[in-house]
Amino acid sequence: GISSLGFSFDSSVPPHTPLGIMLSTMRALPSCVPRSGVRAFATKDIRHGASARAGMLAGANKLADAVAVTLGPKGRNVVIEQSFGAPKVTKDGVTVAKAIEFSNKMMNVGASLIKQVASKTNDVAGDGTTTSTVLARAIFREGSKAVVAGMNPMDLKRGIDAAVRSVLDDLEARAKSISTPEEIAQVATISANGDTTIGNMVADAFRRVGKDGTITVSEGKTMEHELE
Repeated sequence: GISSLGFSFDSSVPPHTPLGIMLSTMRALPSCVPRSGVRAFATKDIRHGASARAGMLAGANKLADAVAVTLGPKGRNVVIEQSFGAPKVTKDGVTVAKAIEFSNKMMNVGASLIKQVASKTNDVAGDGTTTSTVLARAIFREGSKAVVAGMNPMDLKRGIDAAVRSVLDDLEARAKSISTPEEIAQVATISANGDTTIGNMVADAFRRVGKDGTITVSEGKTMEHELE
């Protein structure tokens, strides 16, 4: 390895980098200026090629495996240990994803990529975070296989983008607008993990405020669900 100005480079790493270079801070050095007058910098672990992909894919797989168990109407709950208070029980994909951290820096980078997908889906759609996590993992895994087999990464990206457009066009063609209280209750029941009481309450709330109305959900102080 070669070391210069606080940066360490592993000379055993191949010079080519099919999917770019991954940098992760491994050790933070003091930010003060030593007596010699040379400022200390944080060291960097630089990996590329198969080594970088393998570490990131391992993290993505572990996170996706934990999130995937919550998928669908028959998905299972996940118990999350917390530093303070009682454990959290949830079936929400993005909540599970945000609770996962790895000691391995490379695995953490891969997991963070999948977390970004789940968070973006939650911000834009408000649901479907587990599905997006499973799809992102599959794209990452199969894309890595294609690169190892010799495919150009940029050609691969263009192919993925084309496939996304095709899938979106098909979904939009199949989409069905809902308007009746019964249909709203059905969709709400699915989002509430099959709880018909919650589903019917959401449908009733939309009936009162209309399609473009605003509904606010807050934690109750009693043992019963209430609609005001």
